[in-house]
Amino acid sequence: MFGLVLLIGIPILFITGLLSYASYNPDLSPLNDETPDKGVLGFYLFSWPTHPYWLYRLLQGMHVTLGVVLVPVLLAKLWSVIPKLFEWQPVRSIAHGLERLSLLMLVGGVIFEFVTGILNIQLYYVFPGSFYRLHFYGAWVFIAAFVVHVCLRLGRMTRALRSRDLGAELRTDLAHTMPEPPDPDDLVAAAPAPPTMTRRGAVGMVGAGSLLLLVVTAGQSIGGWLRATALLAPHNRDPDSGPNSFQINKTAAKVGVTPALVGPTWRLEVHGRGAPRVFTRDQLLAMPQHAAALPIACVEGWSTEDQHWSGLRLADLAALAGLPDARSVLVQSIQPPGPFTRVVLRGNQIHDPRALLALRVNGAALSLDHGYPARIIVPANPGVNNTKWVHRLTFRA
Repeated sequence: MFGLVLLIGIPILFITGLLSYASYNPDLSPLNDETPDKGVLGFYLFSWPTHPYWLYRLLQGMHVTLGVVLVPVLLAKLWSVIPKLFEWQPVRSIAHGLERLSLLMLVGGVIFEFVTGILNIQLYYVFPGSFYRLHFYGAWVFIAAFVVHVCLRLGRMTRALRSRDLGAELRTDLAHTMPEPPDPDDLVAAAPAPPTMTRRGAVGMVGAGSLLLLVVTAGQSIGGWLRATALLAPHNRDPDSGPNSFQINKTAAKVGVTPALVGPTWRLEVHGRGAPRVFTRDQLLAMPQHAAALPIACVEGWSTEDQHWSGLRLADLAALAGLPDARSVLVQSIQPPGPFTRVVLRGNQIHDPRALLALRVNGAALSLDHGYPARIIVPANPGVNNTKWVHRLTFRA
């Protein structure tokens, strides 16, 4: 039963994870690519859409929430096969050795993926390298072992599920709970002790654990009143009141953006065809302003409600740069050099009418932590690619 749940849940995790990776547009520019050696593992990449605008929020919220919810099921599944992991002799034949190797990749891979994923959710970066790179390659190693294991065990699992009535098993009380008969995989103890829990109790305990994790995790993605229940979310679940009172990943102070960097001397440079154009913030505010209601959604699984942004359309800025049909734009932050201080956006992202260089949010000027003087906001774009503290846009044909 636990295997069946994982058989459904893990492919969903893998697919949503790959889609999250595609959303960064890694095939567009080396600046966006955290896995430059991916080779054929990037075969499925495609131009990330801007419709529906909540697409990334849904996919990444599902990916993170489902991953957390599956933790009790995964632990129960590993517990149920512990004797198999330590069987002696470890290798009895070439075929048996290959199966054992696939199990090593399977168990090691799933533990690695879940542990690194949970650490990333909690912003606890103790990885020997980039989380994106480690999690990406780890996912491919694990899914390869997972497919091999499913091919080897699907028939046996199907026969086991059909061998007895689930309802009858769950109705069996402790007095009538009997140990499994000996099996060819030697998972059953030779002399089992009397049972201390029914199968109903075991399933119920795991299900209750998953339900509890759902309650204390899902609110960071769903929002509304459930946000207050997201006890495992590492971000402020109840920000102070005001137009800028919604979640952020990192403060300006944490990344080295000081008020002096964005003071009166700040300018926006717009590059394209011809001489660069340079604007003060007041000049940008004097131009025709446009609005869009969009959320921010991050790879850690948290997201905001729709916020009401206003500013200049990226398409209008592309026209000012002499490239009304621009196919990409390099966005550069005034933030000191580091990961994601520069990003490249696609042409479809530039020309979506809701894609803005935002100057205000919810009727007020952006706060410093939310990217003052100007930030990018693009529909269905990962939060880290909605660059804050923008000082240069370079449009390209």
